Amino acid sequence: FPNSERWELAMRKLFASIFMFAVTATALAEPQNPPPTGALAGYDKYELLPIAMGPPYAGDEGKEKAKAKIQDYMTAETGAIIAQWNMDASGSARGQSIVIEPRIEKLKVVSGGARFWAGAFAGDSYVVMKFRILEQPSGTLLAEPEFYQRAAAMSGAWTFGGQDKDMLHRIVALADHYLESNYKEAVGGPTGYDPK
Repeated sequence: FPNSERWELAMRKLFASIFMFAVTATALAEPQNPPPTGALAGYDKYELLPIAMGPPYAGDEGKEKAKAKIQDYMTAETGAIIAQWNMDASGSARGQSIVIEPRIEKLKVVSGGARFWAGAFAGDSYVVMKFRILEQPSGTLLAEPEFYQRAAAMSGAWTFGGQDKDMLHRIVALADHYLESNYKEAVGGPTGYDPK
């Protein structure tokens, strides 16, 4: 066929357009955290508190281990962001600081043993973490973003628990993205919520 190359090119363009439309629609449909009341830059000091976790999760050995892993990622990665902000803030005389209070609201992490023996039947893993971003000394709440991450039962099974573990890092990366995106301008950011 003399026009087969043209036909193939046209079909590729069509499929590329459909794919980009689907990606854009998915991004727009994803719930967003609202922006803080103002940009997070320009304060004298920034403080990141340790992750809190209340009942019924606190005290459960498996959930405490998962929280400790999230804390390790947060100390290394979010801590580096906060350290940089504090370096940038040196010399500021605003008289105000920001305190970030992370808290795990919901948590289920399927263990490696459960994934090995039960696979997808062990269910999904998920974590919901909320940040309270407070201005001090006034105690004014600037933002309260909530972040979600999930490891689907099948992906957890196929990766032998790798997705369950990776979820603990992804939740921190999502929170870090919110902080960095709202440093110079209050724009909000994705929640990571996956309704599936």
